[in-house]
Amino acid sequence: MMLTLGKFLIGLIGILLVNVINNYVSNEQYNVYTTVANLSNETITDSKTTAFQVLDNKCNVCHRKRNKRCVFTANNMDSWADRINTQVFVKKRMPKGKNIKLTSREYKDLQTWISFTKTSTHGI
Repeated sequence: MMLTLGKFLIGLIGILLVNVINNYVSNEQYNVYTTVANLSNETITDSKTTAFQVLDNKCNVCHRKRNKRCVFTANNMDSWADRINTQVFVKKRMPKGKNIKLTSREYKDLQTWISFTKTSTHGI
């Protein structure tokens, strides 16, 4: 009887240890997923802020004078992402003129924001 009770206790302790370890691993995985999700949201927010600075400093300067219906704001810029992509990267029509040029860093900032916008909008 004593041997059976000993085996039972060892089995019970083993089961408890497995449950504790599984809960710990699950919590650690949850923490990793939460951290990655938060970093992704921060990256999206940062890329949008940076892209808006480019749009405001380089595009709105002209749009305020010549194309008032298309002045970019932080609230409306996502809805213009596809058109901006077409005009800046596909057709290479914007920015117009000789005075306003985008740096390679500004092109990258716009591309990053556009890719995040497409991912969040279309799930691509």
